[in-house]
Amino acid sequence: MSSGFSSVASNLARVRERIARASEHAGRRADEVTIVAVSKTFPAEAIRTAYEAGLRNFGENRVQEWEAKHPRVADLGATWHLIGHLQSNKARRAARLFSRVDSVDSLELARKLDASTAEQAKRLSVLIEVHLGDEATKTGVTETDLRPLAEAVVRLPRLNLLGLMAIPPFLDDAERLRPQFRKLRELRDALCKPLGRPLPVLSMGMSHDFEVAIEEGATEIRVGTALFGDRQAKV
Repeated sequence: MSSGFSSVASNLARVRERIARASEHAGRRADEVTIVAVSKTFPAEAIRTAYEAGLRNFGENRVQEWEAKHPRVADLGATWHLIGHLQSNKARRAARLFSRVDSVDSLELARKLDASTAEQAKRLSVLIEVHLGDEATKTGVTETDLRPLAEAVVRLPRLNLLGLMAIPPFLDDAERLRPQFRKLRELRDALCKPLGRPLPVLSMGMSHDFEVAIEEGATEIRVGTALFGDRQAKV
């Protein structure tokens, strides 16, 4: 294991302890929650160290950054998530590089991902990102537009809609985010019947607030700082 990231294994153990406590409090099993290690801005070396520690899901924010890192970890049997905002003009590159796109927020983007995936003769799993809260800088579809977008996405033959994702605002008091986590779960539950299919994935909660997210039904949490430490400025 790389000495530069030797703390990842011990950090992961602490994260898993937190997951276990939150899951027990919610009457859930800890193995119902998947950790997506947010490796954005960290080098390929950190990803490899985290993989050696047992992690199998990794989240990146930018297509260009991942293009530079991917060749150095392409041998790993991991699931690569795009969790950042994706411009539709980069859909083709994203469909080639990532196992999953967790930030679909428009029909235009969904259609371009579908077309790009068709070129590669595969299916691409996706989440729809929902904009919860009033932050103008955050992306995602509105609650009003969620159902029409979801209904359109499930009709695209090369996309496999698994569920919803949200990035609530950063608040020191994670308890204040509970209503937003609950809202995402309620939106997911309300979609299943009209779509005629389950949506098993709720991606919500990060290093500072994932306990509350788990209590409200998160099946995936996105953890970066708690695993790798403070963000690095460059790859």
